[in-house]
Amino acid sequence: MADKTENKPAKDQKAKEPKPKEQKVPAKEAKSGGEKRPRTGKGEGGGIVLEKTDTPKASAGKARLREHYVKAVVPALTKEFSYTNPMAVPKIKKVSINIGLGEATGNSKLMDGAVNEMAAIAGQKPVVTKARKSIAAFKLREGMAIGCMVTLRGDRMFEFLDRLMNVALPRVRDFRGVSPKSFDGRGNYTLGLKDQLIFPEIDYNKVEKTKGMNISITTTAKTDAEGLALLRQMGMPFRQ
Repeated sequence: MADKTENKPAKDQKAKEPKPKEQKVPAKEAKSGGEKRPRTGKGEGGGIVLEKTDTPKASAGKARLREHYVKAVVPALTKEFSYTNPMAVPKIKKVSINIGLGEATGNSKLMDGAVNEMAAIAGQKPVVTKARKSIAAFKLREGMAIGCMVTLRGDRMFEFLDRLMNVALPRVRDFRGVSPKSFDGRGNYTLGLKDQLIFPEIDYNKVEKTKGMNISITTTAKTDAEGLALLRQMGMPFRQ
């Protein structure tokens, strides 16, 4: 009995000991040095309100051709065609690049080279296109790889067009401009290249065979005249 009574005061002392208080960080110190988490509270209407935190936003650099379109092309087209709504001004939606390799059915190494070269030119991994039907005359079976293609949008599209119009096309031998008659009637333009060596990203020593490609520029223009004016303002070197 004596042992039980001696243990009681020790338990009472533990219960009476004050708990350590949590130190509160002032709001000024939290803003300057410490991390401040967003707190939730009830607003006037009863809804939950989150406090705003200062989070730095990464400033991504825009493509040069995109800035040229906003600052120079849009005002010029608005004045030329008298657009009343700024959303009616035509713009470039996407650029599609396609390489067809029928010879890849007999030599699969050609397809690997085409995929690597297109990835270097476009800055994006292409998709391998496969045959949909089997044709005995061409020794073609369904599912065989016969080409590759890539679709560019956004800044990659503007950067590719910038390199195409200002660097690649002027390197074509006896270049006098591209044809202004290659529109499809709805403002979309298609351009054919016979050689991929005009792009500076291609190493001449690693090329096994010259490969041509088709470049299709899809726009929101409703007529060929609007599409021609758009691409001309963007810097496409059309033949006079």
